[in-house]
Amino acid sequence: MTVRTQILRIFEQEDINFLVTNRIPRRLATQFIGWFSKIEQPLVRDLSIAAWRTFSDLDLSEAKSTEFRSLHDCFIRELKPGARPVDAAADILVSPCDAIVGACGAIAGTELYQAKGFPYTLQDLLPDPALVEAHRDGCYATLRLTSSMYHRFHAPHDGRLERAIYVSGDTWNVNPIALKRIERLFCKNERAVLELTLASGGHTVTLAAIAAILVASIRLHCCKEVFNANYCGRSVVCCDAMIAKGDELGWFEHGSTIVVFAPAGFRLSDNVRDGAGIRMGQPLMRLP
Repeated sequence: MTVRTQILRIFEQEDINFLVTNRIPRRLATQFIGWFSKIEQPLVRDLSIAAWRTFSDLDLSEAKSTEFRSLHDCFIRELKPGARPVDAAADILVSPCDAIVGACGAIAGTELYQAKGFPYTLQDLLPDPALVEAHRDGCYATLRLTSSMYHRFHAPHDGRLERAIYVSGDTWNVNPIALKRIERLFCKNERAVLELTLASGGHTVTLAAIAAILVASIRLHCCKEVFNANYCGRSVVCCDAMIAKGDELGWFEHGSTIVVFAPAGFRLSDNVRDGAGIRMGQPLMRLP
């Protein structure tokens, strides 16, 4: 058994994983990684990326460039043109990111799940009552980005990006182990809520981009500000931008989670189920 395998097996133990990734000074660790990852020193960069590849399934074969200034530069890498074909069907809402599907399905009134046995409500997560009502009895899909995945996220359909709402919060890990232990975890963490009005039917679709430990920094093209612990600007940023399906909306500084909410009448695509992998541009939901 290799050293890598031994270390991975240790961290697969739930108690150890939860302790190491949550019972530490989360904000301090996040700020440190944010600083460290941006060091543009070749030796630091090369050793950091090498260590990352050793303990993850990092694949850079689809990266637009494999020459990075820093570890952070590698985190937020772009992909080669055409690496993520986007389903063009008008009745398809596509996945905004590469992810592993978590809890998903119908919203019972305003109640849904972060994991089996751990419910939360739309009111807990979404800061605007109008968005809560827009998704009452609707449909949702939780999309978890792992650390080695492509970290940029895109428009799931043609429409108008109305606004972004920033909600400050904690930086709990959002992996399945933490989701089974911390109630209403998504509702505790820092997040940016994006409201999209679809060109087809005028439906409201909402993306809740949730930060996590070692992340806590969300970049959006529709505003100049960086949403993180140091952000002190407006909580609501009006975007009012027309976007096409597949257009890049922004990126996380590391892995995290996006929860997609749709109104009543939408349904999950057949390929979407808990634990399944999905790529940006693949079918996520079907419009009514």
